[in-house]
Amino acid sequence: MSMPRIIHAEFIKSAQGMADSLPEDRSEVVFLGRSNVGKSSTINTLVNRKNLAKSSSTPGKTQLINFFDVMYKDETQEYPLRFVDLPGFGYAKVSKTLKEVWQYNLLEFIQKRISIRLFVHLRDARHPRTAIDEDVYFNLKKIVRPDQAFVTVFTKMDKLNQKEKAALKKEFPDAIGFSNLKSHTIDPLHKKILYTIFGVEA
Repeated sequence: MSMPRIIHAEFIKSAQGMADSLPEDRSEVVFLGRSNVGKSSTINTLVNRKNLAKSSSTPGKTQLINFFDVMYKDETQEYPLRFVDLPGFGYAKVSKTLKEVWQYNLLEFIQKRISIRLFVHLRDARHPRTAIDEDVYFNLKKIVRPDQAFVTVFTKMDKLNQKEKAALKKEFPDAIGFSNLKSHTIDPLHKKILYTIFGVEA
């Protein structure tokens, strides 16, 4: 059997937090990471669409939770789920009050959203151990439920040389290296998503 592929993806809505989010009627894959780490580009690459997730040249500009319905399909079965693009953290030039509200909404969403099955923590391969990424990693470890999983994905792997890639792999053996420019780096993340949510060993 061939690996299921995404045959459909569409933007559904944006939300500020739990109160105006979509019903929890699909398993969800949440993408989170620092501003400018490449969240939108990663989602667009996974679904093979150039502009499904809108990226901004201004770090921290996106302050909403964006929902995308996605359909994987193989020869015999369809696998519906939802991608959730969280606002980037770390750079937002907003007022202190707005930032506190924003952070509360995101924390509530991450902790209380029952439909989240997989957290995809995106980190820049060129800067693998920023303080804010380490903080997010350890906090996720604390709150992930038994029915959830999380994976570290290093973006912009094409910016590293072979020696740097080998060192990163040694330091983070369970992480996935990802590049929008290298097609062979895309399948491992698809496989992680399919196995975690549907038990499909692609």
